[in-house]
Amino acid sequence: MPLFRAHVQVSLRPSVLDPAGEATRAAAIRLGVEGIRKLRIGKSVELELEAPDRATAQRELERLSDRLLANPVIEDWQLSLSEVEQQP
Repeated sequence: MPLFRAHVQVSLRPSVLDPAGEATRAAAIRLGVEGIRKLRIGKSVELELEAPDRATAQRELERLSDRLLANPVIEDWQLSLSEVEQQP
């Protein structure tokens, strides 16, 4: 069965406040890093999934992202998907 590698990037929606991002931005300024006007914290999820075809893998990963990896009320997500070439 084909193996697919996925990367799901989850981020807060632009309208949602990001206290962790603001705290990190403030810490960066205290470290002497100037010029940061915006800093938002998200999460990155990498996984591999066996599926009969790309369409099935895409569908399953979209369901996983919508229902488990991201909170659809406050977060958006982006999915990138590629097939892994398996060695014989």
